[in-house]
Amino acid sequence: MKQFFKFMFASMLGTFLLIVIVSLIGIGMLAAIVVTASSDETVISKNTMLLVKLNKEIPDRTSKMKFVMGYAGPEKTTGLNDLLDNLKKAKNDANIPGIYLDLSDIPAGISTLDEIRNGLADFKTSGKFIWAYSEGYTQKSYYLATVADKIYLNPQGMIDFKGLTVEMVFLKGMLEKLDIKMQIIRHGKFKSATEPLFLDKMSPENRKQMTELISDIWDKMLNGIAESRKIKKEELNRLADSLKIQTAEDALKYKFVDQLVYKDELLSLMKKQLKIDAKKKIQLVTIDNYTNVADTKKPSAGSDKIAVIYASGSIAGGEGDDQSIGSEGISKAIRKAREDDKVKAIVFRINSGGGSALASDVIWREVDLARKVKPVVASFGDVAASGGYYIACAATKIIADPTTITGSIGVFGVIPNMEGLFNKKLGITFDWAMTNKNGDYIPTMKPLSPYQTLLIQRDVDHIYDVFTGKVAEGRNLKKAAVDSIGQGRVWSGSDAKTIGLIDDFGGLTQAVELAATLAKTKKYQIQSLPEQKEWFEELINQITGGDPSARIKETLGTDYRFYQYYKEIREMTGVQARMLMDITIN
Repeated sequence: MKQFFKFMFASMLGTFLLIVIVSLIGIGMLAAIVVTASSDETVISKNTMLLVKLNKEIPDRTSKMKFVMGYAGPEKTTGLNDLLDNLKKAKNDANIPGIYLDLSDIPAGISTLDEIRNGLADFKTSGKFIWAYSEGYTQKSYYLATVADKIYLNPQGMIDFKGLTVEMVFLKGMLEKLDIKMQIIRHGKFKSATEPLFLDKMSPENRKQMTELISDIWDKMLNGIAESRKIKKEELNRLADSLKIQTAEDALKYKFVDQLVYKDELLSLMKKQLKIDAKKKIQLVTIDNYTNVADTKKPSAGSDKIAVIYASGSIAGGEGDDQSIGSEGISKAIRKAREDDKVKAIVFRINSGGGSALASDVIWREVDLARKVKPVVASFGDVAASGGYYIACAATKIIADPTTITGSIGVFGVIPNMEGLFNKKLGITFDWAMTNKNGDYIPTMKPLSPYQTLLIQRDVDHIYDVFTGKVAEGRNLKKAAVDSIGQGRVWSGSDAKTIGLIDDFGGLTQAVELAATLAKTKKYQIQSLPEQKEWFEELINQITGGDPSARIKETLGTDYRFYQYYKEIREMTGVQARMLMDITIN
């Protein structure tokens, strides 16, 4: 009888828990439906300030409603595309008198910030004002803030201003402790792509190219700050070298900010600027919610379309998603745009350090076919290097920001020998019986034979030859010239224009405008590809554990890059055209 009650209560408890879980999921889904339904249109009143708070990751493309199980409610990530559209819409919106930049750290690359900064500068041409405020500006957030008419700082706040530093992760010591030997076969004098696997610091060649890269980026930032704040570049460098900006008073003394105020004082000043009663609240609309405000001034679109194809992340085979580039998924998107007669031009937006050489070549083929039918403009984000450049080189035109990390035209193969890890560390040994001499090709539990190494080197050299040949053809350069600027060398967008790897400077907005000009169309609508999953699919994906990246990112925060770096190394198969370096610019 005891057993009966034991099983009965266990069954009841299980049923109860199931009901609770299903109910919670149902409530979450209902809340999502309510959020989705209520976000169809947002109505704002006159004198509403646009609040721009860039404290979340800024992808190139707005994601669908994103669900993370275990957290309260859905999180929507506004992409650069909608951010720029919102700034353009606000410029012509009579209800928006100005923008309030509430800044701290901004988890985005300099090129992304440049595009936003240009969008803010364009907003100012309407005669409206921009105010920036922070309790502490990082170098990136201060660079963005300098586009504002007024920069405010908390009296106890600070500004980080010391110059740029590249931080790179090296794995040599860890691999030695694990007794894993990385067998590297590469082509290129600038071997920095694989340095993290066999060095514990930068080689002289790598240090040289990294220093030149960040010097170009720093120069671009200084130009923007100098022009906006009327401070000479030489003075800015002097202040950075001597770390003069230590306190809020220092920032005010050296004209980095206009006034030191607490938040309540800022709001009082803003009320005076808006000419509203001191007792009334300031009406604010966030940049995220402003997406749902109707754009009454937007010109009517014709039947023509410009397809914007987004490719972000590491390049591999398969479908891919918003965070990764799948050769199958991106190829289908390009093919769809090519075969659609209403699509008059294609903008190929790339943010990638590369990946599989084979997958890159599959995508290159579709770009090459498309550009023979209609204009294809490649638009580079923060990085478009190695395979990221490979997939773009056939485009009709390539534009990038001066701070974009690009080039890295090089190829390598990495085969780990984990014999030491399993044998010496774990006591596990392996043995083989084979019908042919190289039946074990390519082994990971013993060293490559000299003959096997020779074969892989031949493949790497061949792919490099194909890569440089396609760049030469696409960019109308001699192959020898491409080889001289290739060899795995990383370039800034500024240098890339000088050596012919890109055509002009610009961001996503300029890429669309250029595509329309090349297609000779003035009235058009934007078609974003590949098509994204609907929010319900995302929910199911989260429930079934299909996409754990959001939760891992939430848990690790800024350290997520180490996990992502490890994940990319683990998933590498075949010959690679990628930057293996994890470059963090601070």
